[in-house]
Amino acid sequence: MTTMKRYEQLADWLAADIRSGKLAPGARLPSIREITAQHGISPSTAFQAYYRLEEKGLVRARERSGYYVSGAGLLPLAAPARSGPPRMPAKVDVNELVFAVLGAAQDREVVPFGSAFAAASLFPLERLGRSLAAAGRHLAQADALKGLARGHAGLRQQIAQRYLRNGLAQPADELIVTHGALEALNLCLNVVAGPGDLIAIESPGFYAALQAIERLGMRALEIPVDPSGGIDLAALASALERHPVKACWFMTSFQNPMGASLAEDGKRALVELLARHSVPLIEDDVYGELYQGERCPLPAKAFDRKGLVMHCSSFSKSLAPGFRVGWVSPGRFGEQIERLRLMTTLSASLPAQVALADYLEHGGYDRHLRRLRHALESQQAQMLAAIGRHFPAGVKATRPEGGYFTWVEFADGFDTLALHDRAIAQGISVAPGPMFSARRRYRNGLRLNHGHPWTPATEDGMARLGALARDIAPR
Repeated sequence: MTTMKRYEQLADWLAADIRSGKLAPGARLPSIREITAQHGISPSTAFQAYYRLEEKGLVRARERSGYYVSGAGLLPLAAPARSGPPRMPAKVDVNELVFAVLGAAQDREVVPFGSAFAAASLFPLERLGRSLAAAGRHLAQADALKGLARGHAGLRQQIAQRYLRNGLAQPADELIVTHGALEALNLCLNVVAGPGDLIAIESPGFYAALQAIERLGMRALEIPVDPSGGIDLAALASALERHPVKACWFMTSFQNPMGASLAEDGKRALVELLARHSVPLIEDDVYGELYQGERCPLPAKAFDRKGLVMHCSSFSKSLAPGFRVGWVSPGRFGEQIERLRLMTTLSASLPAQVALADYLEHGGYDRHLRRLRHALESQQAQMLAAIGRHFPAGVKATRPEGGYFTWVEFADGFDTLALHDRAIAQGISVAPGPMFSARRRYRNGLRLNHGHPWTPATEDGMARLGALARDIAPR
């Protein structure tokens, strides 16, 4: 393993303080003289560390003044957005709103702040194309039949190696390959719950979870999310005592839309809490590989001892959006999930599976991920700085430690649905807060995507969006 240089260690230490909020947007970093005295390093090493932070977009230099954390004028969203116990279960009615918002963002010319995907230019599509072409040439009919049950053996082996690399032993023969993570998540929900059952979800939470619950005639129980600490475990414990929760559907790392994460102790506590109540957890971990910092966060699955955690992920966010290949580590529910998949979609695309297996073995996936993580961190800093420059005074935003979403909250009374309507008319898409709640709450909340390269058009889009926000802000 390569030993980190002193300036890299210092830069990573300061970056961690910035991500955690210990160094807030606009805060001044120690001077070169101060930092050299504190750490016993040379001025050259200190400058290299600050240049590294500046390259990532985390800090900005001011002439004859020093270095400052990017995002001046932006308040961190560090306290829970909503407090108190979860509300009563709700019938979900969010599909029409979600389809309307997503449909309005289909135009390729729209500035894609409301998109659910990162830019295609961030992925090694040419190299993947070569792997796909090779798969098409060499795939035999017999191989296709072998891959029907749980997926291509070579791909499952590569996925198991990724788990092991990230600190979790996961037998390859237990994995089930699916059409993206969304099919995996829906299969899990189908095997553990039925019409009328109560599903605990995050609030604000992933709109596709709400859509699945609505489609299957289930009910949602919204558990509040702390933007700095993830799902509110005390509120969940109260809900489990008061309501017949059939299953939970949570993102434990870099949650969509807030970007919040549970710490490892919190994930362990979550799994133990659900085990005491024999409640299954459907864990959506599609952003886990998009971490900032030194290592991939362990999923809740790592603490599962009773087979109650169904861990779902995919390559759609980290490598190949169009391939639609995901998987589930199903715990005790493997046979049920496999049978349901065979009765519905039968199998994910085998050429795509073979191509991904080839890329993971030979294509330099970790090298790609390092570049992707660096790009996303830099783009996040650019977006936070633009929010601080252009949005109304007093706006708050999260600074997640991974993924590519930033959650913004305006003052009470602000209407992000109205902002969406005005923005889309100017060619800018956003994801308004009510999309992420069964009760259409969070009307003053907004999810922004920083998964696209920062260009003059991006900066102009943020400036125009900020002008619209100032125009409709409550007086």
